[in-house]
Amino acid sequence: MAEIEKKPIKITETVLRDAHQSLIATRMTTEQMLPIVDKMDKVGYHSVECWGGATFDASLRFLKEDPWDRLRKLRDGFKNTKLQMLFRGQNILGYRHYADDVVEYFVQKSIANGIDIIRIFDCLNDLRNLQTAVNAAIKEKGHAQVALSYTLGDAYTLNYWVDTAKRVEEMGAHSLCLKDMAGLLTPYQATELIGALKDAVSIPIQLHTHYTSGVASMTYMKAVEAGVDVIDTAMSPFALGTSQPATEVMVETFRGTPYDTGFDQKLLAEIADYFRPIQENALKTGLLNPKVMGVNIKTLLYQVPGGMLSNLVSQLKEQNAEDKYYDVLEEVPRVRKDLGEPPLVTPSSQIVGTQAVFNVLMGERYKVATKETKGMLMGEYGQTVKPFNPEVQKKVIGDAKPITCRPADLIPPELDKIEAEMSQWKEQDEDVLTYALFPKVAVDFFKYRAAQKTKVDPTMADESSKAYPV
Repeated sequence: MAEIEKKPIKITETVLRDAHQSLIATRMTTEQMLPIVDKMDKVGYHSVECWGGATFDASLRFLKEDPWDRLRKLRDGFKNTKLQMLFRGQNILGYRHYADDVVEYFVQKSIANGIDIIRIFDCLNDLRNLQTAVNAAIKEKGHAQVALSYTLGDAYTLNYWVDTAKRVEEMGAHSLCLKDMAGLLTPYQATELIGALKDAVSIPIQLHTHYTSGVASMTYMKAVEAGVDVIDTAMSPFALGTSQPATEVMVETFRGTPYDTGFDQKLLAEIADYFRPIQENALKTGLLNPKVMGVNIKTLLYQVPGGMLSNLVSQLKEQNAEDKYYDVLEEVPRVRKDLGEPPLVTPSSQIVGTQAVFNVLMGERYKVATKETKGMLMGEYGQTVKPFNPEVQKKVIGDAKPITCRPADLIPPELDKIEAEMSQWKEQDEDVLTYALFPKVAVDFFKYRAAQKTKVDPTMADESSKAYPV
């Protein structure tokens, strides 16, 4: 048998971002992170994902922390390891499209404060919504990684992924990530897909998935054998369930093979020992719900991310309509098809899910359409892979003329206006961006920060320790 060429698999550690976002609603504090940084820095990770996603919002809203300050402290601690963030394209880390000048400034400040790799994605895989962020990262000498939101459906053929990957490479991205937010990629599909992508592009390919459906570790194994360059894993106390496969397990799996990471299991065990009491405390306080730690096979059956399923349940509960759960689950793929078959990831998952709830509860489809559904059908989020259902579009937006350009082309520069609006609170350049993303939450935080400088308010200080619903 021919010897396989040595190709150690690289690992991105997610315990400081996606792992605690997925399991404990992004409530890990900077204070909990800093003592273990020195050991994590010795592992030899490809990168540590520690910022972006929901960390920005949660830091301000629930932990009363400055997310920029967190990034600077982590940068000081990680002397040998690249730091990575998740960035929602033209949405940055917020929930609307921002003008290009805000996107560019945010990328500039992220890199200046310590980020090395920016993983940029769009909920519709509309590459037009990624180009400004990619260009900005390249200009600032950062690593621009484009993430494609993985999903299933008629439109998402092997050719679709290969052609889109080629376009990503042409955009100038330094690497490509396949972002499987719902854990839908199964092992043998991974063999086929990663193999095809490796043949099509020369930039490195990274795979990100979640354990929600129970197949993620097997999927990683097959992806590694097919040539994937990097996988995302989480330290075992914050792995599995709706998080990623466990770092130590994947390291052990490839030990003694051509894919051996060379990581020290003794060092990893010490890091796991540090995180375990944090996990146990989260279980004890109810911040970590045991439900998110198991396998949710409905994810594969309905192709709906775990977080979206729990949102549907809570929406129906509020309306005393829990008996309509399966009707809504059947309505979700119909709504998704009407709206051009988008991947189900923030914010498209919320748009599709909420509209499905309305359709079922009203007894008539699209009798009531949400503002976001109208926005989607107006082209305000970008271009979907398939056309919208023309009858549904007509019913919801009437004779209004949908836009076909890149949505941000219609947004004039807004940085100066934002800075003028919030100037009384500005203590650092980055405050302007904090305000741009979450104006109300930012002002509450700025007031808190100012109060801390004059006196310590014990009621506010106590807030960070409470568990909040997301």
